[in-house]
Amino acid sequence: MIKGELGGDADKRQHRSSATPEMIIDRVSKAIIEQLQQDGRRSYAEIGASVGLSEAAVNHRVTQLIDAGVMQIVAVTDPLQLGFARQAMVGVVVEGELKPVAEALAAIEEVDYVVITAGGFDILAEVVGRSDAHLLELVTSRIRPIPGVVSIHTFLYLELEKQTYSWGVHDTR
Repeated sequence: MIKGELGGDADKRQHRSSATPEMIIDRVSKAIIEQLQQDGRRSYAEIGASVGLSEAAVNHRVTQLIDAGVMQIVAVTDPLQLGFARQAMVGVVVEGELKPVAEALAAIEEVDYVVITAGGFDILAEVVGRSDAHLLELVTSRIRPIPGVVSIHTFLYLELEKQTYSWGVHDTR
């Protein structure tokens, strides 16, 4: 599935660096996040009633969480319903600096996820395509020519077994 933003400056918040200062998340903020993970359209009044805050206080907390990059509120779509018949993960091996390659990948509209990694690949990028021909054009004409790309390995998705966004708020202590 593809995560689609609801607009605004979500692109700025979507970029996450390991150097970003950590926001302290208390029990109430975790409860707010959990409720929004269950239903991103749940009203702040309803959330407030369940966590013991006013609607305005929930609105303030949600704004802080979004501005700090802790969370996003997005629409999760079915790529098949939107005309994207192919999805793939592309493993990229890079020579030289990783950041410019990651930024070039992130600038491609059909790329919806980019992460710099350790291991067999320097970068992983999730891509969507309308067809096999579109995916081929994307990989051979737009990704492979990026300066610094040494090799790419494409893993075509055959079936999605699990995708969840409900992790991260349950206290494991």
